[in-house]
Amino acid sequence: MGSQSTAKTIFLLASMVGWLIVGASLIYLFPVIADRLVSSEMTHAWMTTLSRGSYNPMLGWVGGGVALAVTALGNLIWYQRFDGRL
Repeated sequence: MGSQSTAKTIFLLASMVGWLIVGASLIYLFPVIADRLVSSEMTHAWMTTLSRGSYNPMLGWVGGGVALAVTALGNLIWYQRFDGRL
């Protein structure tokens, strides 16, 4: 097996965490997305039930958007500057 630098290992781990946060925000936003795409009585009831609790889709939009931007920017900088692929 080949070896890789400690910096690349840390970058890959940080990148994985970023993409996991983006994926988690998409899962969190699934009820809102389903309600907007399908717009049936069932999805409206789902959103009504969720809104009675503490469900706030802005958390997913903002948190996922920030995580996506930071992760994509980090990947762009890494591959452009340190890996020489772009």
